[in-house]
Amino acid sequence: MPKTDERFMRIHGDEFQAMIERVMQVTELTSRLNVLPFDDEAGKADLFKQILGGPLPEGVTIYPPFYTDHGLNLDIAERVFINQNCTFLDYAGIRLGEKTMIGPKATFITGGHPIDPAERKEWVNFAPIDIAENVWIGAGATILPGVSIGRDSVVAAGAVVADDVPPATLVTGAKAGVRRQW
Repeated sequence: MPKTDERFMRIHGDEFQAMIERVMQVTELTSRLNVLPFDDEAGKADLFKQILGGPLPEGVTIYPPFYTDHGLNLDIAERVFINQNCTFLDYAGIRLGEKTMIGPKATFITGGHPIDPAERKEWVNFAPIDIAENVWIGAGATILPGVSIGRDSVVAAGAVVADDVPPATLVTGAKAGVRRQW
């Protein structure tokens, strides 16, 4: 059963086309960002402003390479640290609470496709991700659509998070298992 905040978009519709146009624009901007010299703070600040729709908040550190598909729906609070090679597919919205730390190669995905093969090429589905304050996301972790992670929690390196995480909780694991067949 879909979460109440999940929504669907027809792949061949106007909204999808507008999203694709933004993705192409942001892909061009992030490709420029990711080849700048590391010490080009002014260049990075300008590109982040274009990607995110405004300047980075106070005390935010982002080490390139950095990837996002939309950018305008990535809400980064103050004193957030994002390590190298992280990906944010943020069309449905991703909120990173104050003092969140994100390890290298972490991935945040707000979109997907229905499981039903007949619907898979016709629709995309989205749900936002909400990361509370003072959370640590370990290297290579994957956060899936619709997940909320509570304050002071830790997501271990390599974990795949498909369900909400309560506050002050450590979650681990990346085991795939059969859920259903068709």
